[in-house]
Amino acid sequence: MTRPHDSRPLSVIFAGTPDFAAESLQALLDSRHRVIAVYTQPDRPAGRGRRLTPSPVKRLALEHELPVHQPETLRAPEAQAELGALDADIMVVVAYGLILPGAVLETPRLGCLNVHASLLPRWRGAAPIQRAIEAGDAESGVTIMQMDEGLDTGDMLLTRRTPITPATTGGELHDTLAILGGEAIVEALDALAGQGLPATPQPETGVTYAAKLSKAEAELDFREPAATLAARVRAFNPWPVAWCAQGSDRLRLLMAEASELSGGEAPAAPGTLLEHDSGALRIACGPEGDQVLRVTRAQLPGGKALPVSELLRARAERFATGLLLGRHDKEASA
Repeated sequence: MTRPHDSRPLSVIFAGTPDFAAESLQALLDSRHRVIAVYTQPDRPAGRGRRLTPSPVKRLALEHELPVHQPETLRAPEAQAELGALDADIMVVVAYGLILPGAVLETPRLGCLNVHASLLPRWRGAAPIQRAIEAGDAESGVTIMQMDEGLDTGDMLLTRRTPITPATTGGELHDTLAILGGEAIVEALDALAGQGLPATPQPETGVTYAAKLSKAEAELDFREPAATLAARVRAFNPWPVAWCAQGSDRLRLLMAEASELSGGEAPAAPGTLLEHDSGALRIACGPEGDQVLRVTRAQLPGGKALPVSELLRARAERFATGLLLGRHDKEASA
């Protein structure tokens, strides 16, 4: 469907909360369109002092002297009336964190657009960036979607793609998609202010759901294949950070790749530290211990994240060949 519009700048309500959303807000502020109000989550306790802290979107909005609204819910009639009184052309929603009821979706003249960090319908849901890396996807991207009342089910207006390489981390893909999202939402608004954009329904095939990340799933089980473990390490960098037990300590793993046993090297129990090379820890993995997870960046308790080459120079005694990593009591309950 194409909707003709005049070419005047659009008045925009922006709704978002984290750094990812702030990138889109900045792109809109740099565009010809006019942000008339910002919605963001209420200030939350953060840091060791648990001091109430504004979101990145709120901080950016205040820098530009924009009106900021922080309702606990948008289901309340008074919150909906306040939003309606803004008389906006469109609402742009990026990782806001509140559900938009149908009444809100229908309030702006052109409805509500979402910047979603995946190539829909793949990876609907909470953690599309990390799940794409974890699953071994070759590419990701952003989708500009006309919002409806479903979970990321609305019609697609525009997509932008980017490759996922064997070295891409969750943090790197986050930053790339944040920039792409800002560029794409400005492009979409420019088109909607002019001749409109075709709206493409999402196909019914290829739907996947990106479950919210949890700290519990960051613990590695070295009985899994090397490629699976390497993808998880990269996906969970910088949060929640993959880790394994090293005696009574936790060794955090931040960069890894799948590798193989060297010539003449025998399989070992999953989790066994094999002879390392100059730049990596080599950990036996896979059901038969015949695969290798090659870890190139790690962090010891109380220390900084460092290249493994530096850890080996400073703390070689912590990484003796034959040391068994991981919690092996899990085998009894698996």
